[in-house]
Amino acid sequence: MHLCYVDESGTPDLPGNTSHFVLAGVSIPIRRWKECDQQVMAIKDRFRLPGKEIHAAWLARSYPEQRAIPDFENLPDDQRRSRITQSRQQELLRLQRSGNSRQYRQTKKNYRHTDAFIHLAHAERLDFLRAIADCVASWGYARLFAECVDKIHHVGARPALSVDEQAFEQLVSRFELYLENTRNRNSGEQNYGLLIHDNNETTAHKHTLLMQRFHRRGTFWTRVANIIETPMFVDSSLTSMVQIADLCCFALRRYVENDNTDLFERVFRIADKNVRGVVVGVRHYTSMKCACRICASHRQ
Repeated sequence: MHLCYVDESGTPDLPGNTSHFVLAGVSIPIRRWKECDQQVMAIKDRFRLPGKEIHAAWLARSYPEQRAIPDFENLPDDQRRSRITQSRQQELLRLQRSGNSRQYRQTKKNYRHTDAFIHLAHAERLDFLRAIADCVASWGYARLFAECVDKIHHVGARPALSVDEQAFEQLVSRFELYLENTRNRNSGEQNYGLLIHDNNETTAHKHTLLMQRFHRRGTFWTRVANIIETPMFVDSSLTSMVQIADLCCFALRRYVENDNTDLFERVFRIADKNVRGVVVGVRHYTSMKCACRICASHRQ
């Protein structure tokens, strides 16, 4: 039995505020779940983030108020948090008085999403993400599946499916083929898989209906015989392994959009490969002229 934890990065909307939409899944054998979870929790403890959710995009941001505090890196955690909290409260009060309600709401949202991390300097937060990514890269039994959709290319290609529907069908197809190929290598013993997705009401309904259709008719690429049920949807803040999928999504999107290789080079090591060593689990859906690592790996 294999559990495939799924998350997304970017928006599938056109034009949206991102050039790409990424849907990624990290698969592990069910017998390895406790081991993986404990390793992730140990890294969180080491970086003074016990029980906190890994949200890579918010962790990787620079927090301007930290730079405004003299000698921030040498302060103890309680003083760091106290000084940042005070600074943020003052800024929210200033925005509230200014009458700029839109900026006030956005700033308040930013503060809410980053509150758990304000005691860590920017370099520490990046080190934390690298440590998690290195941990994932060491899981030789894990497999990464992902569809990275260049939305402008998608519009030009005029596909029958929407951006997010295409990404989900591709992810399901690759996970299914991995399970089938693993069964063939293991003397015909069937491998089952289950999709576990970050909970989102709109996505949950759409992906449940799509998965029901795939069970009846198969995907464009394959029948579905090894993936059981429709996806389970869970609260990512309570499930470390969905947070790992979030990190992989973030790493992939930062690479295809900004050529940032730091986290990408780490997580790409577990991308599913065929028997010839060609990466088949991760695709960059874009121009055939693209020379990125993902596209180059497909052309080997």
